[in-house]
Amino acid sequence: MAELIRIYEENPNPKAIRKVVDVLKRGGLIIYPTDTVYGLGCDITNIKALEKIARIKGVKLEKSNFSFICHDLSNLSDYVKQIDTTTFKILKRALPGAYTFILPGSKSLPHPFKKRKTVGIRVPDNKIALDIVQQLGHPIVSTSIHDEDEIIEYTTDPELILEKWDSLVDIVINGGYGDNEASTVIDLSEDEPVILREGKGSLEIF
Repeated sequence: MAELIRIYEENPNPKAIRKVVDVLKRGGLIIYPTDTVYGLGCDITNIKALEKIARIKGVKLEKSNFSFICHDLSNLSDYVKQIDTTTFKILKRALPGAYTFILPGSKSLPHPFKKRKTVGIRVPDNKIALDIVQQLGHPIVSTSIHDEDEIIEYTTDPELILEKWDSLVDIVINGGYGDNEASTVIDLSEDEPVILREGKGSLEIF
């Protein structure tokens, strides 16, 4: 049974954040708010948790398109090859924000992702998500939670999310109603930026 925890984005309760981080460190799965849709996440260093998310999503972990949720750009070099000044300026301008950037993966990627040529990096503009990642000390591996409903692609109500995911995760964070528009995905792994998906993040900054 998942626990529903209410956390307010304007002023996240440090005790509640610690509780979430403890669950992640023990290999638990969480559903948490971002600046776009709600995400399903786990500790990037916990292989069993990573495998659990891959099973839930029905994909092979090595071939998954999960994003890495980072607190800022300071530990980017742990997961991404050295990037040029232009790319860094784009990241600096857009983040935190509703974007997923595809960047060339480094050789020091966690074991399950070793063969990946690229990684998706997110720094969401949401204090709950950022506080969790900051306290954890490294990224969360994350994927959006889709809805089977053809009209509503993403569930935005935390109570409904809890009903659906109760037996699959350890914590559902109620951070208020989520958005139903996913992040804008931009590939920066080659010479020119390529827009792979137009979402919530404005393209005007490019």
